[in-house]
Amino acid sequence: MQGFRARNPDLRFCALTVVIAAYNEAANIGAVLDRIPKQVCSLPVSVLVVDDGSRDGTAAVAASHGANVLASPTNRGQGAALRLGYSLAVTLGARFIATTDADGQYDASELPLLVEPLVRDEADFVTGSRRLGLYQSTDMVRHTGVHVFARLLSLIARQRITDTSNGLRAFKAGIVEHITLSQPQYQATELLIGVIYRGFRVAERGTTMRPRTSGSSKKGPNLVYGYRFGRVMLSTWLRELRRNRAEGRRLSDPAPDLAVGRPGDDVAVTPHADHGEPAWSPDGRTAG
Repeated sequence: MQGFRARNPDLRFCALTVVIAAYNEAANIGAVLDRIPKQVCSLPVSVLVVDDGSRDGTAAVAASHGANVLASPTNRGQGAALRLGYSLAVTLGARFIATTDADGQYDASELPLLVEPLVRDEADFVTGSRRLGLYQSTDMVRHTGVHVFARLLSLIARQRITDTSNGLRAFKAGIVEHITLSQPQYQATELLIGVIYRGFRVAERGTTMRPRTSGSSKKGPNLVYGYRFGRVMLSTWLRELRRNRAEGRRLSDPAPDLAVGRPGDDVAVTPHADHGEPAWSPDGRTAG
């Protein structure tokens, strides 16, 4: 990350920055980027693609479609790539961060649905929900898993959650400094549980999720995916439960105050492809 900043000393991100982790998605990333609006809820938009060690030219395709690109020489996992993206977005001035997946399953034109509650200060974190929107899937095992894990998370969160792993989300950038993220994969649930247990206001909005048009999922077969996903959910819940007890926090306690910056800080960015070598340390922090 330091290398990226050294090569772009005057770069500042816009008020809303869309962070996308991508691994071997050259066939899909261009169409994803083209669907991202230039403005969302009157906020100018920057786009950052963190290329997680792709070998198919993903970084070059993303840069050719106008994204800022930070490329890693090795594959570290979606969670690590997103952590780096969040950190860089905050450092370069984003007030709000949104994410979508690089595989084209989500419709980035729906971002206003998620950003509007943030701008209105009705929520701190807004996640899409395929169950409240449109879910096109013929995989009944995955479909059942979505319902089962949502019910489990609703129990431990003490609020209704309908989708635990939606990749289309938006949140206030200040949240990043208050949560712990360490998962290399299945990071959506870790993020969601962390946000809830810090007391931030969470909302869901119905969004669209379509089947992949090309490529294959990196999440593994259904049984492996379900086991690993459940393990991440359990370990994150126990971690956050211990943290709250150590701090004397209750789940109903208010969240920390968030500094989201000033509207006058918004500065447009120039697309740039960075093929340097950022690195992730084993504890989940970034270096670069």
